Amino acid sequence: MTTDSDTPWLTNQEQRAWRTHLDVSRLLMHQLERDLQPFGLTNNDYEILVNLSEADDHRLRMSDLAASTLQSKSRLSHQITRMENAGLVRRESCESDRRGLYAVLTEEGWETMRRVAPHHVASVRRHFIDLFAPESLESLHASLAPVAEHLREHRGNP
Repeated sequence: MTTDSDTPWLTNQEQRAWRTHLDVSRLLMHQLERDLQPFGLTNNDYEILVNLSEADDHRLRMSDLAASTLQSKSRLSHQITRMENAGLVRRESCESDRRGLYAVLTEEGWETMRRVAPHHVASVRRHFIDLFAPESLESLHASLAPVAEHLREHRGNP
């Protein structure tokens, strides 16, 4: 591991790329959140609904859902409580592990997902995808995939 004095400062080009990435990340997530507000959902709510809608039997162990959404178990528990109160999910006991719980998408949660998903996709298109030429999207994917893989491999490690 390098010390602070060993770390070179970012070049102008590196600084520009980094700050643009930060701007895009913050501004895009803010806009997507705003576009979910009319449906009474947050980005976190939507991410949980997506994960559950794509899971077998529309259910995931809470620990797996926490890992896939990068939330602490405690934070996810509070989030699931809010979503339970809204009728979107329910908790079920895990028969093989008395301490384990599942988060399960309710019928209302499934209908919400079906109703909101087209609007969310339209928002992603309008504010991100459609701003790129197809070849630029491929280049963007090729550039970002190694970063995503690196971060997945080092999740939880310095």
